[in-house]
Amino acid sequence: MSKTLTEKVGQALGLGDAHPITPFQASIPQSALTDLKQRLDLTRWPDPETVEDWSQGVPLKKLQALVEYWRTGYDWRRAEARLNSFPNYRTPIDGLDIHFIHVRSQHENALPLLLTHGWPGSVFEFFKSIPLLTDPTAHGGQAEDAFHLIIPSLPGYGFSGKPTKTGWNMARTAKAWAELMHRLGYTHWVAQGGDWGAGVSTALAHLKPKGLAGIHLNMPFAVPEKLPPENPTAEEKRAMAQLHAFDTDGSGYFRQQTTRPQTVGYGLADSPAGQAAWIYEKFQMWTDNSGEPESVLSQDEMLDTITLYWLTDTAASSARMYWENAGATFSGGKLDLPVGASIFPKEIFRLPKRWAEQSYSKLIYWNEAEKGGHFAAFEQPEIFVRELRACFRQLRAP
Repeated sequence: MSKTLTEKVGQALGLGDAHPITPFQASIPQSALTDLKQRLDLTRWPDPETVEDWSQGVPLKKLQALVEYWRTGYDWRRAEARLNSFPNYRTPIDGLDIHFIHVRSQHENALPLLLTHGWPGSVFEFFKSIPLLTDPTAHGGQAEDAFHLIIPSLPGYGFSGKPTKTGWNMARTAKAWAELMHRLGYTHWVAQGGDWGAGVSTALAHLKPKGLAGIHLNMPFAVPEKLPPENPTAEEKRAMAQLHAFDTDGSGYFRQQTTRPQTVGYGLADSPAGQAAWIYEKFQMWTDNSGEPESVLSQDEMLDTITLYWLTDTAASSARMYWENAGATFSGGKLDLPVGASIFPKEIFRLPKRWAEQSYSKLIYWNEAEKGGHFAAFEQPEIFVRELRACFRQLRAP
């Protein structure tokens, strides 16, 4: 990348030389892909599970089938080309290089929208939503539904830099995102996220950076400090049952990554089959599927994410997000910035509206979608886009 081109990009974005924004193209060395295939060839498999379902984890035959396709049929260069088809950039913020996709709509009055992924996610999960959000007139919407999109990779994820010191929690990430939006020159914008993206978007709402008009969450987490509430409704009883089920049966990964991310990182960084199982299980557990994740996401789509984690060696660095936020309150706190929420039926935890209203004094949008799970944009891009259009119509005027 020549300095002249970098300067031209900066000028096009309205920037000076103090905070360079550099165009980025993913280009994984062929040697890394060769190494991946060799490691897959040499996979040592455990004994099969002693049950006939997923209750002990990924069934052996399921993972063997996925790995066999990864080894013989999957094409990373296709995924890489898809990523590179969007404008990608990197910029240093608070000592860390942040990767982001920046797609501007052709519609002049488009609303800038900051989209943040979670774990085990990446910018890949928004690819199907990008054309719908930026070019609504070609996808069933109106020009006034258009968004400019800013889609960063979380610190330690994908092609963003990996923190070498502690401190990169949700609040610090939110400050970095606010700085990114400032550098891009946006003075009126909104933010959206699920999973860690919901946490970072909520932290942004608490931070109230200049220009942030409101947020939308597809995994709002505003649990009352006192549980159970008096005279709980059926909806509240369901939510408490989901929290209990997660704590007793679904939180093994959470506890491991919150307490010993480095330890789990060794195995995941050394075994691609292990990395695949670690993520593949979540696609099965957290999507709105018919029992198998392939009923919602294709093998290629799941392997795009798995391969990204493998090739960037981000198993440990992404897991540290959990360690960094250990002990953080997930009550959400009181927010007086406009908040919208979409509740998907197969989400890990479905927040009752009554709890949301206790935390969000300006709850401008609430809807329970007809289908979809934890990876809303990845699973159901049309519904995800519909929800964002409906929520943010109220916040478009500065």
